Amino acid sequence: MRPYAFAGGAAVVTGAASGIGAALATALAGRGSNLVLLDRDAERLAGVADAVRADHPGLAVDTYVADLSDDAELTRVTAELAADHPEITLLVNNAGVALGGRFDQVTLDEFDWVMAVNFRSVVRLTHALLPALKAHRGSHLVNVSSVFGIMAPAGQAAYSASKFAVRGFSEAVRHELAENGVGVTVVHPGGIRTRIAETARTGSGVSQEEWEQGQKQFTKLLTMDPATAAAQIIEAVERRRPRLLIGWSAKVPDALVRLMPGSYWKLIARSARSPRSAR
Repeated sequence: MRPYAFAGGAAVVTGAASGIGAALATALAGRGSNLVLLDRDAERLAGVADAVRADHPGLAVDTYVADLSDDAELTRVTAELAADHPEITLLVNNAGVALGGRFDQVTLDEFDWVMAVNFRSVVRLTHALLPALKAHRGSHLVNVSSVFGIMAPAGQAAYSASKFAVRGFSEAVRHELAENGVGVTVVHPGGIRTRIAETARTGSGVSQEEWEQGQKQFTKLLTMDPATAAAQIIEAVERRRPRLLIGWSAKVPDALVRLMPGSYWKLIARSARSPRSAR
């Protein structure tokens, strides 16, 4: 498959108001791609779009505001995107949310909220825009999973379930679309400095003390600049890489899971309890 051609193409990016999504919008525009940006945060999304328009006045930049956890809004926006943008050559399913708490500390509604945004929206958007991608041989699909789509920590049952689902879905669709000349990349970011910790929800059964401790630990992991992650994703798309691990915090767990598929958590938990790890 030939390298993906950014110039003159049209890219849909979800979760585009901040973090990796906003960085991708900037990077894609720098490569000459027209943009279709989607997020639930209208104000932040407008800021990203206005900045891109100012820097690249020759490009088309359209925005759509929708809450992907709402089934009616998801149905509406997928139909609008499919009707308005048959020229799409790149879809980046980047939007994601997090939920802290053991499985017995979260409600089924809370669990379903994570699955709706992190997995169902990926499926629905891909299904709606697949005819456009297939109509343009050489198109590409990017689905953002997580390091928690490789390993499944305690307290992240919902998030890990959604991200493992994205991984499996992406691999199957990659095999199906090969004959159509459409590439598929599944991305596993490690600790990227995004707003996901800030916007994360906490299970109804989680105590205030547990919540505060979890927030601190989660935030400490988020160290990489989103622009660095976006640059790696752009390179992976261009080179048609099927899988991308971003950062040591994704690469090390990936290696650990390969070596100890049934017992890696024992090692991680033991390390977390050691005095040295607490420094």
